[in-house]
Amino acid sequence: MCGITGWVSYRRNLTREQETLEAMTETMSCRGPDAAGTWSETNAALGHRRLAVIDLPGGAQPMRVPTPDGDVVMVYSGEAYNFTELRDELSDEQFFSDSDTEVVLRGYLRWGPAVADRLNGMYAFAIWDGRTKELVMIRDRMGIKPFYFYPTADGVLFGSEPKAIFANPLAKRVVDVDGLRELFGFVKSPRNAFWQGMQEVEPGTIVTVSAGGIRTRTYWRLEAKQHTDSVEDSVLRVRELLDDIVRRQLIADVPRCVLLSGGLDSSAITALAGQQLDEPVRSFAVDFVGQAENFQPDEMRATPDTPYVHDVADHVKTDHTDIVLDHGVLSDPELRRKVVTARDIPNGLGDMDGSLYLLFKAIRGKSTVALSGESADEIFGGYKQFHDPEVQRTDFFPWLMLARDMMSEPLIAPGLAEAMDLRSYLGDTYASAVAEVDRVDGEDDFTHRMRVMSYLHLTRFVRILLDRKDRMSMAVGLEVRVPFCDHRLVEYVYNTPWSMKTYDGREKSLLRGAAKDVLPESVVKRVKSPYPSTQDPLYLADIEQQAKAIPAGHPVFSLIDHNAIATGGRHTLERTLTLATWLDIYQPEMVF
Repeated sequence: MCGITGWVSYRRNLTREQETLEAMTETMSCRGPDAAGTWSETNAALGHRRLAVIDLPGGAQPMRVPTPDGDVVMVYSGEAYNFTELRDELSDEQFFSDSDTEVVLRGYLRWGPAVADRLNGMYAFAIWDGRTKELVMIRDRMGIKPFYFYPTADGVLFGSEPKAIFANPLAKRVVDVDGLRELFGFVKSPRNAFWQGMQEVEPGTIVTVSAGGIRTRTYWRLEAKQHTDSVEDSVLRVRELLDDIVRRQLIADVPRCVLLSGGLDSSAITALAGQQLDEPVRSFAVDFVGQAENFQPDEMRATPDTPYVHDVADHVKTDHTDIVLDHGVLSDPELRRKVVTARDIPNGLGDMDGSLYLLFKAIRGKSTVALSGESADEIFGGYKQFHDPEVQRTDFFPWLMLARDMMSEPLIAPGLAEAMDLRSYLGDTYASAVAEVDRVDGEDDFTHRMRVMSYLHLTRFVRILLDRKDRMSMAVGLEVRVPFCDHRLVEYVYNTPWSMKTYDGREKSLLRGAAKDVLPESVVKRVKSPYPSTQDPLYLADIEQQAKAIPAGHPVFSLIDHNAIATGGRHTLERTLTLATWLDIYQPEMVF
């Protein structure tokens, strides 16, 4: 896992821009604390920060292979979990390392951009092909690894994060109405990178930059296919895939661990990892001072995590650690600054972002790689909205339907609300997303509607959470892998009809059936509970005080209604503080 950045220019000599290249690369130091490297020739300059996970001595980057017609050079972030099989296919090549990076580079030399079709993993990489004077940028199918680019008058800037691009004076920190719609809408729109002029390399796409311009090709998308397996065979297939996925994703030359919440998803990964490893699995969970003893059920969370976490830890016999946080550390403005800086965008989830950052920071002291249960709810249909009859009947983004009370708080400043026209924007965005969904012959209306809901979560919602996970983990140099995002599993479960996904009358039936033999009964029977949030009233008191202390003339009140601080709830207070912190750090030009 690493941080990548670079610059392609067809009208200047980039060998004279070393200082700027180093500045861009240095912004990625948190993503790659182990090593740094740069490379440049006339039209291209690449930078890399490395977090060494596989082939610690041999995987230095930028990685270059000279050819008679020009150098082919790559900067790579992520992991190719099938690199050993690909290396076997390329056995006639002369390898100089044991890294997966070189396998991907050699694969490009053999198959060109079509190497993407062969990869299983999470990755974002850029290859400067000196033979054609083209830059090829490729991102994994699910968008696990972030990847941004910024077209210029004569080329492009790119990076794992916007901050790398902004270290180049050609990039301007401007946010327009489209960016603000993305921010307040809580929907991940294709290509929208929030910052004016910047784009994301879309998941499953290849972006090629040449002197003639920029072109994009999709190499993978979710497609509807007939599902012919029985329920029993479907459960067996899910288990076969999970066994293979966990085995692949445990490969590392550094200490590994799992993130354990006591829910079905993370518990399944933990238990399957326990079967794969010869030593005890190292597991970590987040908790809050007094939460287990004083927990109060609410609409989102019926039970505290800790008892279930400990059930799994005892059942699997993991080497377990609870990371227990108090209200003071969660409300600390300095923590908020670190979170906002890591995310670049103030699309925060309050204390849930801060606790995730602190959890990852604590883990990094003992492990370099962690496996997470992220994304199972989107894939298997675990969220409450999947099972709400009203949401099932309503043509709108399902997660926003259940969050409508939160979304209707008096949050947005009146002038901005009028400029954004968020209702129309979300309606148009929803319609364009639904138009992408294929329909299988003979699929009844309800089954297709549930397919649509699944598609929306997998393309417009999960990417928000994957980005959050990546930014919080890489801010402390921790690689977090997401087994449930293996594209083979995603494709298979996406095409399993809803009746099979709920065959036992509950959420995530396929996953429960596939993993119940390795889990304690308490977890098998547990009702879905989201990522935990502190219930400590002292936390709310802290952020109320901080929000009221924001000066009346602060630019945040061009975005947030000043009256919202007094009349809004916890969500409004957290959002206001996050936005104010972001404005202080980035000082963007706002255009609306």
